[in-house]
Amino acid sequence: MIRETRFLISRKPLAINLTTVTLEATERDGRYWLKGTCQAVWYRRKAGVTRACIGRLGLWAQWQSGKPDLSTPEAMLGNDLDSRYGPDPDGRWDGTGYWGSEIPEVQEQHLAVLRPMLTDYPTIPTGYDGWWSFS
Repeated sequence: MIRETRFLISRKPLAINLTTVTLEATERDGRYWLKGTCQAVWYRRKAGVTRACIGRLGLWAQWQSGKPDLSTPEAMLGNDLDSRYGPDPDGRWDGTGYWGSEIPEVQEQHLAVLRPMLTDYPTIPTGYDGWWSFS
């Protein structure tokens, strides 16, 4: 992943909660398999409607030749990770409707993050670092 200097929705950027980044490396025959996760928020646009999303991002890479840097969350994200599946949304807000958890407390937690995101588009919520995208 790379940390972008500006927000471009076309690059599908994510804001990452750095305290949730986990990444493990398994070595086999001098090659490394990376697997981890983190919590993220992002914007997507469909049919002209901008949506604020919250969820999990799977972090992984296979058969990297160099030893990965796992020293900090930023270093973990800086490894050559794969993006083909994108993040998994747990909640989404489009300004009029919420999609996600049916548990009221979880809905409230999500909307506390998503409403200000959409109101102040393209803001990065407190506790998140951004914008990160895949090269």
